[in-house]
Amino acid sequence: MKPDRTKVILYNILFVAACTGIFLFLWNAPPETTARLPHDSNHERFMDMGKKEAEKYCNKCHAPDAIAPLPKDHPPKYRCLFCHKRDQEKM
Repeated sequence: MKPDRTKVILYNILFVAACTGIFLFLWNAPPETTARLPHDSNHERFMDMGKKEAEKYCNKCHAPDAIAPLPKDHPPKYRCLFCHKRDQEKM
């Protein structure tokens, strides 16, 4: 059985329209605004560690009563390097 030519054309048009919609959605995404992990003497030792290993130390300085506490409206604090990328993780 031979496929109907108009159905094939319609499916191709729908496919191209869907791909174009996805492309435009991704193209118009907002720029990355999350601060990167600072590359300073305080954070240098975490640059070569695995993410989960390095995240174990974040709370020592960034706890509410520590040296550099996080703002109250900061999102969940257990996955720091999920958002705050290190320099070698540039895209």
